[in-house]
Amino acid sequence: LKMESTEDVKIVCLGAGQDVGRSCVLVTLGQKNIMFDCGMHMGYHDSRKFPDFSYISKTGNFTAAIDCVIITHFHLDHCGSLPYFTEVCGYNGPIYMTQPTKAMCPLLLEDFRKITVQRHKHGDMFTTDDIRKCMTKVISVNLHQTIRVDDELEIRAYYAGHVLGAAMFYARSGDSSVVYTGDYNMTPDRHLGAAWIDKCRPDVLITESTYATTIRDAKRWRERDFLHRIHKCVENGGKVLIPVFALGRAQELCIMLDSYWENMGLTVPIYFSAGLSAKATDYYRQYINWTNENIKRTFVERNMFDFKHIGVFERGFEDRPESMVLFATPGMLHAGTSLEVFKKWAPSEKNLVILPGYCVVGTVGNKLVAGAKGPVEVEKGVTIDVKCKVKSLSFSAHADAKGIMQLIQMAEPKNVVLVHGEKGKMQSLKARITNELQIPCFDPANGVSMVIPIQHPLQVDVSRKLLKRQFEQLAALEDISASGGVSGRKEQGRSALAEEEDEFEERGKTAHTQGTRPLKRVRAQAQIPISGVLTMQEDKLSLISPEELAAEAGLVPHTLLFTIHTPISPACSTPDLLDVLYAAIVNKWPEAYTSRDVRCIHIRSMRISRKDNEHLKLSWSYADEDMAQHVRNIIVETMSEAPTLPIDSDDTKEKGEIDATPMSVTATTTTT
Repeated sequence: LKMESTEDVKIVCLGAGQDVGRSCVLVTLGQKNIMFDCGMHMGYHDSRKFPDFSYISKTGNFTAAIDCVIITHFHLDHCGSLPYFTEVCGYNGPIYMTQPTKAMCPLLLEDFRKITVQRHKHGDMFTTDDIRKCMTKVISVNLHQTIRVDDELEIRAYYAGHVLGAAMFYARSGDSSVVYTGDYNMTPDRHLGAAWIDKCRPDVLITESTYATTIRDAKRWRERDFLHRIHKCVENGGKVLIPVFALGRAQELCIMLDSYWENMGLTVPIYFSAGLSAKATDYYRQYINWTNENIKRTFVERNMFDFKHIGVFERGFEDRPESMVLFATPGMLHAGTSLEVFKKWAPSEKNLVILPGYCVVGTVGNKLVAGAKGPVEVEKGVTIDVKCKVKSLSFSAHADAKGIMQLIQMAEPKNVVLVHGEKGKMQSLKARITNELQIPCFDPANGVSMVIPIQHPLQVDVSRKLLKRQFEQLAALEDISASGGVSGRKEQGRSALAEEEDEFEERGKTAHTQGTRPLKRVRAQAQIPISGVLTMQEDKLSLISPEELAAEAGLVPHTLLFTIHTPISPACSTPDLLDVLYAAIVNKWPEAYTSRDVRCIHIRSMRISRKDNEHLKLSWSYADEDMAQHVRNIIVETMSEAPTLPIDSDDTKEKGEIDATPMSVTATTTTT
């Protein structure tokens, strides 16, 4: 037996709501509050770079307000504000991320901190010690490992592709569940596999939508175009700048270019900006089990991250006259080595800039993708005359529109929420999900509180004794209706309950001796009403019969029956009166389970018969009091339709009679 309860899932985006950058999503499941990601916006250099933590708590007691923080991967737009939230704001609760993410987060955070402090002199930036203290609070999670945060909340990680250690997270509290994807990639590449999740059927799937309307062209074509443009540029004496983040696409493109240089026998130097890249590649070697099958298979013979043709870049190399290829961080040209080199190489038409990833609005990379040429402001008060060739080739490890739809179909959620995307493109994907998949879809803006009501089925166990009695009653009623009746009641003066039991028993014997179907076989029906006592023991719901409850509780059961004798006027005193009343009840109350035999009309415990030629006898149990009143009204209305029938409104009631047997208490009321 299934029942339903309603529980709300509340979602608030403190970042990445109709925006890319500063991912931070608060989710309330039952009484549990979860923060998914705690990122920083790369397009801002003031307080807007942080999520608005004041929304969580006006008093600053964030540990009491948040049950746990989950970080999906090490990119700064997903983890950049974490040290600020823990060490400056004071959050001291549990933080969960995978082991590769835990290992690499401090590298990127410290590198970003140095660049930001040197360039922008931020006083509100966290310190190196803040990063160290923050990471001591982190709890590592393995893929597919179920972690109990507390007695009510559990989480589980799934492989997301995207970058080394990236994970999607499933969270469940009580009957409510959510999946937060972070960034993911549904297409395997040269060093990582495709994202995967089982049919966990969450109440809500919160998915990134960076490329909400993009269907990428063939990967091999993009790779050929990438290699051809670089080869052509260096052949003509130019220099190639490839802005990348130190972890992720950098390793993918380095593998590709290193293999191409080996096959083509090229000697033009390839460099990777020093420092962070060496440590990052070490971690790729260490966590080789997070890479794809091809990398694992060839690892014994040769580590694909030991590049033959790629060296370490040092300051001053950019001023050399010869051709070269440089992978420089960061990937959006908003700071660091990539921006410094760009300012020197951009004025030459011989040079080439290839942007392989997504660039947030407000960065120099985004301006170049938009087609900016000529004077371009790269910093406040600094303008560069951009004459170099610029090409955007998407090697971004985000799922495209096809991949997003694929993941939704894999997980089979009840609702979808889009985050980490541009508003206009999200609207298009939202309409597609709603129309094609028939799943409700939402795209909340930052700071908007959204509540999704969720219907949860409640499993209720029904006792075998109660089911058996219910089916026997239904089978008996079906047989009574089909055969046109059974023998009358044998013992006058017995209670209606005893007569009913005799009738069912006799009908069962008749069915057995005549070879008809046994009572346990009941015709299939869409809905069968069942009446019992709902109990709960150790969070388990059960529906049992009153007799079972009485036995378990040590109580003596009593059955209270009512009987009314209603006079029949001469106008209605016809042999077919019961037929007339039966037709009226069925017509006016068709949903009632009404049946008829020779002497009686049956509606649940209620029996309607002729006591004699002058009176109708109506009897019912206390449990059916409301139903009996409704039937009595129908009978009175039907009998009043006879034009010569006098209706006597003066009712007199006799004192209730109580059966001496402890198992049966009978109250009889007579109307004259």
